[in-house]
Amino acid sequence: MSRLEEAGELLKKYYGYHAFKPIQQKAIESILNGQDTFVVMPTGGGKSLCYQIPALMLDGLTLVISPLISLMKDQVDQLVRLEIRAACMNSMLDEEQYQELRIEIQENRIQILYVAPERLRSGDFLSLLRRQNIGLVAVDEAHCVSQWGHDFRPSYHAISQFVKSLPKRPVVAAFTATATRETREDIIRRLELVRPNIYRASFNRSNLILAVERDGGRKEKLLEFVKNHRGQSGIIYCNTRKEVDKVWDMLRRAGIPALRYHGGMEDWERNENQEKFIYEQVDIIVATNAFGMGINKPDVRYVVHYNLPKNIESYYQEIGRAGRDGLPSLCVLFFSYSDVHINRYLLEQSSKSEERLQVELQKLDAMVHYADTRQCLRQYILQYFGETAKDTCQGCSNCCEVRLGKPELQQMEEDLLNELRSLRLMLAIDEGVPSYRVMSDETLLELARKQPVSVVALEQVTGMGERRIEQYGEAILKCIIDFQQD
Repeated sequence: MSRLEEAGELLKKYYGYHAFKPIQQKAIESILNGQDTFVVMPTGGGKSLCYQIPALMLDGLTLVISPLISLMKDQVDQLVRLEIRAACMNSMLDEEQYQELRIEIQENRIQILYVAPERLRSGDFLSLLRRQNIGLVAVDEAHCVSQWGHDFRPSYHAISQFVKSLPKRPVVAAFTATATRETREDIIRRLELVRPNIYRASFNRSNLILAVERDGGRKEKLLEFVKNHRGQSGIIYCNTRKEVDKVWDMLRRAGIPALRYHGGMEDWERNENQEKFIYEQVDIIVATNAFGMGINKPDVRYVVHYNLPKNIESYYQEIGRAGRDGLPSLCVLFFSYSDVHINRYLLEQSSKSEERLQVELQKLDAMVHYADTRQCLRQYILQYFGETAKDTCQGCSNCCEVRLGKPELQQMEEDLLNELRSLRLMLAIDEGVPSYRVMSDETLLELARKQPVSVVALEQVTGMGERRIEQYGEAILKCIIDFQQD
């Protein structure tokens, strides 16, 4: 069996997918061949598989450097449920947990270890890692290393020095969802990637329907929008804490259950609201851009920007949190020129140098042009990231009439689909996990369409891997057979 065939077997066994996407396959081959690799793939495109699959095949430890605890925790929880030996080294561990994890690492009982970049400055932790056989260092959210990236973090500059300090240089792979040409070049230079193979997936997320509302009255339009989408999971982004509180209060006064999330809240309240959103106790969360990077919730059906974002990179990353399951999802931007002045002020207050300020103002101008343009919105975004595009897409408000009412994928009332949703919820409650961890919406729709009544037929359904069939196969088949008999 070739290494690529072995990778395909692992994909089916653990994740339930029958084939890699072309970019995934190329990236995995590159890493397995021992070559540094740089992958640019939009949010929801499956970046994590590009390093998780090689981690199961390479000798030694795979170290994943990631910026947010919530992001690391979510991925580790999913891997552990798949019986993959993964762990997360972060500041939330108490001394006993930290020492237990050290022992597991020393005894080579961990395959994938997630760490924050700040951890690479800890002498004790570095000493531990230098004694391990590290086969792969995967840098997630790699745009954070670049001063021209939209989420620059100085702590990422420690990565290249850390790699140099290891007794044997591992393969280094970098991953990002959004990067212009300048940012890509800066990432390669600062991480000191050695002749990397570079793979860029298309930025075109065809399931995302793009819309800009320019004619004022956004309060009334937002209320109408969320009422039309009751029962669907959605994120509403605002630029400031004050605006979040205002929109959150407006929704509550209108009798619409919603949560809020911003940096001015207590940690416990933010964490509690995030958990409630993930576990589907409330459908809507109103937030600043502090929310979302660590959220791997695939069934978000809409993302609304109540205010103008500061740049295209942030905007595209944020709307990428919708429709990660591949199903149609709406991305609505309410545009007001007053937001432009507020953003300029915020940038002037936060920029640490004149050079940085001018770069950020140019990015803001590009965002304003997007909101004000009459060309195809999808084409505008793709061109911004250096990708050619058709003149029209028939999936944005400039190319066709985008109805902000509930999509007809979402109005399906088939009895079997409802039965399967009820079953998924029961299984999720029993296990204490979000529903999407049991099965994705995509898998539910395919089960309802194909109606498999045997394990062999179940294996042909997207997302139904060996582990998932072991866990839920009997209950799913019983649900479908009972439905057919009724």
